[in-house]
Amino acid sequence: MEKKNNSLLAGKTVLAVDDEPDVLEALEDVLDQVLLDKASDYETASAMIKAKQYDLTILDIMGVNGLELLEQAVGRGIPAVMLTAHAVSPESMIESKRKGALSFLPKEQMANLDQFLEELLAVSARGESTWELLVGKLGGFFDRRFGAGWIRWL
Repeated sequence: MEKKNNSLLAGKTVLAVDDEPDVLEALEDVLDQVLLDKASDYETASAMIKAKQYDLTILDIMGVNGLELLEQAVGRGIPAVMLTAHAVSPESMIESKRKGALSFLPKEQMANLDQFLEELLAVSARGESTWELLVGKLGGFFDRRFGAGWIRWL
């Protein structure tokens, strides 16, 4: 699929943090229109968040202490999206939202990450709820994963 030249992602500076090298490589492929910095551990990521102003961070939860990195990013005014596999649970979703994440995505949805981030940035720029976008896009996935009624926790 050809990328749009007027993409909201084009030229954005993004930090991706994950302890799995193959995930970082996949993010690099999917997000080919951004300036992507990568970190594979908490210490490196924390130093990068403190040293540079990013347009967006994409944080794994497990293996890199992503919820603490989320607090650091939000504290510096850097928007953050949580991207996780093992920590896909209502509790981690609620904690991510509570700590200021723009959204929470399962790694199973990573192939469409660029399109989702485009929509997320547009919704955020309009001052609308990024979490409503998540429910609209992935509500069925979470219904199957968490069972009916999970939305009341969010």
